[in-house]
Amino acid sequence: MSRLVIASIGPASSVQDGGRHGAQRYGLTVSGAMDRLSLAAANTLVGNEPFAAAVEVGPFGAAFTARDGAVRVAISGAPRNADIAGSPVATDTSVTLKDGETLTLGFARGGAFTYLAIEGGIKGEPVFGSLAVNARAGLGSPYPRPLQADDEFSVDAASGAPEQRIELPKPSSGPIRVLLGPQDDEFDDAKKALFLDSEWKISATSDRMGYRLEGPAIKHLHGHNIVSDGTVNGSIQVPGNGAPIALMMDRGTSGGYPKIATVITADVGRLAQTSAGTAFRFKAVSMAEAQDEAKKFAQLIRNLPDRLRSADTVALNIEALSDANVAGYAVSAVDAGTWQVAAEP
Repeated sequence: MSRLVIASIGPASSVQDGGRHGAQRYGLTVSGAMDRLSLAAANTLVGNEPFAAAVEVGPFGAAFTARDGAVRVAISGAPRNADIAGSPVATDTSVTLKDGETLTLGFARGGAFTYLAIEGGIKGEPVFGSLAVNARAGLGSPYPRPLQADDEFSVDAASGAPEQRIELPKPSSGPIRVLLGPQDDEFDDAKKALFLDSEWKISATSDRMGYRLEGPAIKHLHGHNIVSDGTVNGSIQVPGNGAPIALMMDRGTSGGYPKIATVITADVGRLAQTSAGTAFRFKAVSMAEAQDEAKKFAQLIRNLPDRLRSADTVALNIEALSDANVAGYAVSAVDAGTWQVAAEP
């Protein structure tokens, strides 16, 4: 066994997996990774099951050091600078840390969460079938709280397998797609149009329980209290102040505010990766389209192994590079005729 020691890490970082399922009727929230595709991609790169436990690194930086042997890891998710002793490490690739080496991750750029998967997975005692951390409830393993410097994981020694990269689809830059309801009848047509036609931003006060949306107030027709009913990841409820809240992975399993819309399954990860202060819009889609996109998303995750490539292989289109005139006009330092300007006669 080797160890992976956290040298430094920012807030909003914890161990997450695919979540704990089957007990929401008892009030036990699912938790799990905010961006399931990135979690699955990182795990696939090191040969783990797609939703095995990994380190969910929040928007700030982190550093991880291998001890007592080499450790093989992979990163996927929000773009950020990463290096080992100054040597860059690309997102969506695997890399092996030699004993004593440190992988340093910078601040997230254009996203919020990055997933660090460890070959062989994270060791811990499942709590209701999952290692996923819910800090408010004190659930999760091996640390039922946000991660801190000097925390460490006992991990399998690196296998020596060839390093890999994974080719993921380019993330959509379009609106976040939603199904209206289940309580959209608590809002008049003008307010529903305002919700769909407005730009929204995620508040800096948001967390894994809910993303507070900054934008116009969405007023109710009949008041903001309803008989509490079930929620799902992506439920958008509107409290009394008219400021919507998108419920995320650590949400409560029920709530008593009207829900104007629900983010479709395929777009929950996109919403999770939207940086605070970044403007975006919503788009209403049909149930049929939402179901079709959910099937495509599930198929994408199943087919992730087919997207693996050797980390040493990069396909280059030589003709395209030639046409692009990347180098401009070439000169030779030993041939003055290529760089000296002829004098005017």
